[in-house]
Amino acid sequence: MSVRIILADDHKLFCEGLRSMLEGQPGLEVIATAPDGHTVVHLARELLPDVVIIDIGMPNLNGIEATRKIVTENTSIKVIALSMHSDKRFVVEMLRAGASAYLLKDCDFEELTGAIIAVMDGNFYISPAVAKVVIKDYVNNLQEESASAFTVLTAREREVLQNLAEGKTTHQIAAALFVSEKTVESHRRQIMSKLSINSVAGLIKYAIREGLTTLE
Repeated sequence: MSVRIILADDHKLFCEGLRSMLEGQPGLEVIATAPDGHTVVHLARELLPDVVIIDIGMPNLNGIEATRKIVTENTSIKVIALSMHSDKRFVVEMLRAGASAYLLKDCDFEELTGAIIAVMDGNFYISPAVAKVVIKDYVNNLQEESASAFTVLTAREREVLQNLAEGKTTHQIAAALFVSEKTVESHRRQIMSKLSINSVAGLIKYAIREGLTTLE
């Protein structure tokens, strides 16, 4: 059974060339093409394709909004973004809209067919050329949304916190870290301020929860 595909791109020559290449592959069938976002949304609704290959920059309705509408109406349709844009905002927003794959227009044809196979198998595919953009954004979001001892505190502050949680005195911590007791006290105040914790008991609970120390 063939994979039924709709192509959406406002560059007619590119669209027809890609259609010819795809139809030359066994198991792939291009059932329609669309020159703008509104048209591809309508065609997806009427023809129920397996895959929509879509550009981002299109007239009337851009590819991001078109993808959101298509996926919202029918989650079984897989959308592959094929764009000239490698900028983070385009990649991330397209994936947020519901695309299952993102490739650049200068990719090899074999990469595109591989992406079609991947999304039909229920997987995601991101071109290596843009993958680093997505990974970097993901890591940044983790740091912003899930603040932890490893993002809020400095390495030395974590070291002081661990020692405090393990019951060491200021004098013992100072000796172990080769700093003055005044410096240790300064670190403790800074830690409490950053974490909005006002007691040693609270610091101990936090250190255990964050994996800096254990109850043993």
